[in-house]
Amino acid sequence: MSVPAAPALPGTPGFATRPPARSTDGPIVELREVKRVYYKPDGSVLVEALRGVSLSIPAGQYVAIMGASGSGKSTMMNILGCLDRPTSGVYLLDGQDCVTMNDEEISAYRGRKIGFIFQAFNLIPELTVRENVEVPLFYQGVSPAERRRKAEAVLGMVGLDQRLGHRPSELSGGQQQRCAIARALVTSPVVLMADEPTGNLDSATGKAVLKIFNDLHKIGITIIMVTHAPEVAALCQRVVRLRDGVVESDTMQVPSTLE
Repeated sequence: MSVPAAPALPGTPGFATRPPARSTDGPIVELREVKRVYYKPDGSVLVEALRGVSLSIPAGQYVAIMGASGSGKSTMMNILGCLDRPTSGVYLLDGQDCVTMNDEEISAYRGRKIGFIFQAFNLIPELTVRENVEVPLFYQGVSPAERRRKAEAVLGMVGLDQRLGHRPSELSGGQQQRCAIARALVTSPVVLMADEPTGNLDSATGKAVLKIFNDLHKIGITIIMVTHAPEVAALCQRVVRLRDGVVESDTMQVPSTLE
């Protein structure tokens, strides 16, 4: 997604209408027989967190990942987000094999391809809203002027253009999450990965945040969201349920309307 010149939400002038440029026409995400085993110090198996998961997610899809505690959903999200590596199997992100990359390569690739949104926001308290959003661009070597331009544009998209100089402690929970969404978008990633993004928000604020996700999906952004809430999963096109480290069900559905 190219960063818009004018701050606006989808449906108003100035918002990007195209998804991000991609390296391949294939799936955004593809897992092939991915296993993740954790071992004890003596080398014996502690837990098989993933036991041969295969999954393909095309561009532009809005996917919920669900499962009980211990089902493997956090492990799978960590692998999808290039924060962990599978014990065996193949993981292709935008056509590239992440398993074969070294630590430096995968860190750089993750920074270009994935936007992360966390339940706890993970904003840096000492930095302003604009500076928090600029952080990913700083690590990519983007010039200060360009960092500022892009950060202010995406903050306008999520309605925080009047809060650029505020610090996280001066924002409501919903505003902090919108700042986190802007930070995830600023690098024009090919996929947004959200881990319980409304878990720390009240119902009304959570709906406002979910509307932003819906609007991003409408313009073709690929979204993968871990959630335990059926009402949140109902907004997605596809629901993948894990149980005991395997895919229990994988269902396409007509998304419900956000009221």
